Amino acid sequence: MRVLLVEDEERMAALIAAGLAREGHAVDVAGDGETGLAMAQAAPFDLLVLDLMLPRMDGFTLCRALRERGAGLPILMLTARGEVEDRVAGLDAGADDYLTKPFAMSELQARLRALTRRGGERTATLRAADLRLDPLRREVARAGRRLELTAREFNLLEFLLRNCGQVLSRARILDAVWGEDAEPYGNVVDQYISYLRGKLDQHGPRLIETVRGVGYVLREPAEPETPLTKDSPWSVPPAAG
Repeated sequence: MRVLLVEDEERMAALIAAGLAREGHAVDVAGDGETGLAMAQAAPFDLLVLDLMLPRMDGFTLCRALRERGAGLPILMLTARGEVEDRVAGLDAGADDYLTKPFAMSELQARLRALTRRGGERTATLRAADLRLDPLRREVARAGRRLELTAREFNLLEFLLRNCGQVLSRARILDAVWGEDAEPYGNVVDQYISYLRGKLDQHGPRLIETVRGVGYVLREPAEPETPLTKDSPWSVPPAAG
């Protein structure tokens, strides 16, 4: 999943981002509230991890602004202030959960998993032909055979499945799956598409197609045409005479 982390303490931001990346998430980081709001509105994120005390715009204001604009992504608020009034204010501003610093990384990860479970649609099993991907359990199977994918391969396949049938440019894939780790002038997207094909194509027809000059699309293979026979109800009768 793609996570937006809004945290002004650089060391704390680096630790959280590294922990989330180990879980397989693509993480974008903003160091102040105004930048965080702009980023949250400019790109589709699956989760927002939001510090309370931020320069230029505090977490309460940012959270409220997103909810007023109709943003429905789960929001976890972080703060060193643990008073009941602050927790209530954060929840009233639109946050879904609240975690007081200092905290264990394992607890943050568990709370984020709980938030995604509440997301319903975001955690439903994704399907295309005989391919199945479970975002919650992070499991993939094709033709009933479980596939072992790296975290990045899984995230790439999830993005393709969520946009099944849509032609996706390399730039869009790079932004969604790699986030701030992206290297815009490399061929990392092509490399990982190749890795995925190597694992998926062992068990069925190709699902990921190349659109020359644009990018890639995952679509279900077309059904083979049934040849006409003399017994077919659609066969053309022979001409008289």
